[in-house]
Amino acid sequence: MSRIGSQLISIPDGVSVDYTDSVLHVTGPKGELSVTVSPRITAEINDGTIAVTRHGNDRIARSLHGLNRMLISNAITGVSAGFSKKLEMQGIGYRAQSDGTSLTLQVGFTHPVVIPAPQGISFNVEKNALITVSGIDKQLVGQVAANIREVRKPEPYKGKGIRYAGELVRRKAGKAAKAGK
Repeated sequence: MSRIGSQLISIPDGVSVDYTDSVLHVTGPKGELSVTVSPRITAEINDGTIAVTRHGNDRIARSLHGLNRMLISNAITGVSAGFSKKLEMQGIGYRAQSDGTSLTLQVGFTHPVVIPAPQGISFNVEKNALITVSGIDKQLVGQVAANIREVRKPEPYKGKGIRYAGELVRRKAGKAAKAGK
């Protein structure tokens, strides 16, 4: 029995859920999302909760059970509270600017890097070095944050680059540290 798949999902106030033809439509104060549920899985809406059950006990159905439950749960959380990822920039002269529809990064290249915001994603820049990516779709927020980090990954010698907030970068000793032996 799936531990995650068997947990009930509570529907908060202000969120409406409609389940038709293996598609779950979730509408809330922040927006609207739809989740396609696998044909091996059924979602039942009862008294402000959603129960996710599977048909059969084969390996694929067991693996999809927890996955579909989390996709539904993330959609409900997204339309009610939203998701955000924070990124930090470290390096001399590294800075970011946001104009609402795009993010402009100055990260040591000869040209600024412009990243357009996909539909449903917003950027917020604080102190020219702290970037917040927010939206209602958890997968899209994480992918956009990963794409921003990919522009200039943190390097292991000086630690310069774009990293997630709180991410630890393993530092390496340079040539000078090894020459002293």
